[in-house]
Amino acid sequence: MSTPPLFEVRDLKVSVAGKEIVTGVSLTVRPGEKHALMGPNGSGKSTLANALMGHPGYAVTGGRIFLKGNDITEIPPDERARRGLFLGFQYPVAIPGVTVMNFLRSAVRARLGADNPEMRNFRRNLKEKFELLSMDQAFATRYVNDGFSGGEKKRLEILQMSLLSPVMALLDETDSGLDIDALKIVARGINAVCGPDAGLLLVTHYQRLLDYVKPDFVHILMSGRIVKSGGPDLALQLEEGGYDPILAGLTRG
Repeated sequence: MSTPPLFEVRDLKVSVAGKEIVTGVSLTVRPGEKHALMGPNGSGKSTLANALMGHPGYAVTGGRIFLKGNDITEIPPDERARRGLFLGFQYPVAIPGVTVMNFLRSAVRARLGADNPEMRNFRRNLKEKFELLSMDQAFATRYVNDGFSGGEKKRLEILQMSLLSPVMALLDETDSGLDIDALKIVARGINAVCGPDAGLLLVTHYQRLLDYVKPDFVHILMSGRIVKSGGPDLALQLEEGGYDPILAGLTRG
């Protein structure tokens, strides 16, 4: 008997400002699986990720989204987050006036509940996560992403994810703007969080992150739909030949 899906997308359609961008995506993620989503610019990858998290600027016009068997298509983003869905942003925004410590404590409290025993261990857990991601603990007193470099912002996204322990993580081009050392550190954090009980959908343009976060499945998104799925070798084929051979094969088909 196959393992029940942890996260499931059924024929999802998404529009932005009245224009359909995602034209029918279906995807199933089971516990412990890592899925990579690749595709050229403008194919709908970030639109899909934002819609899955419930961003109000992205209108779901068809299909359903399920988390642990529960339909979450209509519920707001904060409730999705409390149920264990996490989105790591491609462009994390600054929040001047709010320290990293207070932001993370509030996020963990909202996710786990104020009475959860883990709240008593918050400072210790935070210290461990700073060490995991090779971040100076002085970041705790800085304002969220205010004056952070691109790499620091991405590390903070993964630090937040590691504290929240999501059921399902959506990471939108977390590798963009990272040098090789930062990439390895971020990958270490992703692998530490996304263990045998969690799921991962990793949106990326490049093979290099997949050298460190080994996907079980790779999907190619073009014109708002998944046109091809396969194993890790599919990402290597893209690295070597680009998207043209795939497009040519679709045209012939």
